[in-house]
Amino acid sequence: MDIPTPRTDAPTRPWQAPLLWRGALLLAHAVVAALARIEVSGDVPDALRRGPLILAANHLSPFDPVVLAAACRARGVVPRFMATGGLFRAPVLGAVMRHAGHIRVDRGSAAVHRSLDDAAQAVTQGSVVLVYPEGRIGLDPGLWPERGKTGVARLALACGAVVVPVAQWGSHEVLPYQAPKGMLGALVRAVRRRPTLRVRFGAPVDLAGVDPAAGGAARVATDRIVDAITEALVPLRPDEPDRPRHVDPGRPVDTSRAHRRRGR
Repeated sequence: MDIPTPRTDAPTRPWQAPLLWRGALLLAHAVVAALARIEVSGDVPDALRRGPLILAANHLSPFDPVVLAAACRARGVVPRFMATGGLFRAPVLGAVMRHAGHIRVDRGSAAVHRSLDDAAQAVTQGSVVLVYPEGRIGLDPGLWPERGKTGVARLALACGAVVVPVAQWGSHEVLPYQAPKGMLGALVRAVRRRPTLRVRFGAPVDLAGVDPAAGGAARVATDRIVDAITEALVPLRPDEPDRPRHVDPGRPVDTSRAHRRRGR
């Protein structure tokens, strides 16, 4: 198994969230409050709020980072996001992302391994790193978490860090899959309807007994993490157990990465 290793040229002092990023978390809370209602349940243990910690969340919509930033602020957590490289290439946003300490992920390229090394360095320095195990906005027709990529598990096994699952529901009602296409109309509808966005921090994932040196360890750990996210998601959508009421016509459907929970 290819285990990420921290970069030796990175600074060794504990990471401190820049004032810019703390201000952005406050702004995220204001944006969510303007568009919807948010309910945050569960918690992060006090000893883990400043890290080292890995938050593993499901991915529903382009609006997810804003919702999760607001939820993390409500729980006193300041995470560093692992985000697609396209955001870092944007003229202004890219500079802001880098200054805020977020971690660039160039999917589909050789540089993706460097992102795991950077994330490992961040975690070992005591940061909270937020990752989407699915590696993309989910395309499951029921919007249940898809079969995860193994990066988050390899990160956890390499660093020995605790993984807390974060389930969210409702962000797909604020921004469509194809945003910015159709974004303006969707935002107007959100202001009128004020959907409820639910976020739940679950219990730490039990990765005890997973030997990093064993064959298939990353897959076993990944499935446990996605199971935990799914279990935390169940109580957030009790009246939508199979398919969501809100259907985004621009979202494609892909069942090739369906995740089957243990015991189901």
